[in-house]
Amino acid sequence: MLADIGAELRQGSKLVLLHGNADPDALGCAYALYSCFPQVTVVTPGGLDRVSKVIAEKLGFLPKELADVAAFDKVVVLDTSSPDQLAPMVSLPQRCIVVDHHAHNARWDGHMYYCDESKRSCAEIVYQLLKVSKAKMSRDVGLALLTGMLTDSGHFKFATPSLLQTFAEIMESHQIEIDEVYDLVDLEQDISERISQLKGAQRMRFERVGDRLVAISLGSAYESSVCKALLAMGADIAFVGSQRGEQFRVSARARMDVVRMGLHLGKLLEDVGTETMSDGGGHGGAAGLMGVGDVEAILNMCMSRGLDFFRRRR
Repeated sequence: MLADIGAELRQGSKLVLLHGNADPDALGCAYALYSCFPQVTVVTPGGLDRVSKVIAEKLGFLPKELADVAAFDKVVVLDTSSPDQLAPMVSLPQRCIVVDHHAHNARWDGHMYYCDESKRSCAEIVYQLLKVSKAKMSRDVGLALLTGMLTDSGHFKFATPSLLQTFAEIMESHQIEIDEVYDLVDLEQDISERISQLKGAQRMRFERVGDRLVAISLGSAYESSVCKALLAMGADIAFVGSQRGEQFRVSARARMDVVRMGLHLGKLLEDVGTETMSDGGGHGGAAGLMGVGDVEAILNMCMSRGLDFFRRRR
């Protein structure tokens, strides 16, 4: 299917859409398509995260915030596990090109949907797409894709042999040094992120099954960063949620040894989402959930599912 997607991308005008608060993996993939195919416009209606903003600035790449979807021949959605991860104002056509690496989501069925959840990053898939399409890839495109692979693999903590081989191939073919990639993504935490982590620790509640710990916490920003902080403090699974009016958002993280035990947070949050008429998904060790409802109730459901996972394995 990648060859068919490449053929589609060579023709007509394309609008590339990214999930809200787009991370370096999403940005790197979008930059690659923008640079390697004609008539591509990249729109980030839900904004970029802090690291992505810095990368975009260093690449001299300024995605638009809004666009008229109907003005384009094709719509491409990258690194987005569900239509609900796009900003609410985005109205998708009946047929999009969707490239993703999260757990397969039936809500994309009917679209031109390529999903490979064995890949740690969407950037690996886009690199395959460029190779199949025989697209000419610049050094900056290589750098952008490497930032996606680095960050989505947790700075190689969750890397697969395939990711490392692809990473090395791009480095070698474009004479890129590893420190150049780290320079793009390694930012000092600002004071607001540090405060969010400390508040998350203050508001944390945890429960225990044997020697395993599941933690939940309420926050207002940097949910994924707070999750990582809770894991560093000793949690095996962490769920951090925030409430914005009627809307809630939950981020989840798990230690890799727990994922190897069989936990898949993406599927866990997808199940919670189905039960609560909200939308969840993601990877085995990192996932998200968003929708309308009471975030405290949702967090309690998530904790219950996490504890049940450990009880079944005692």
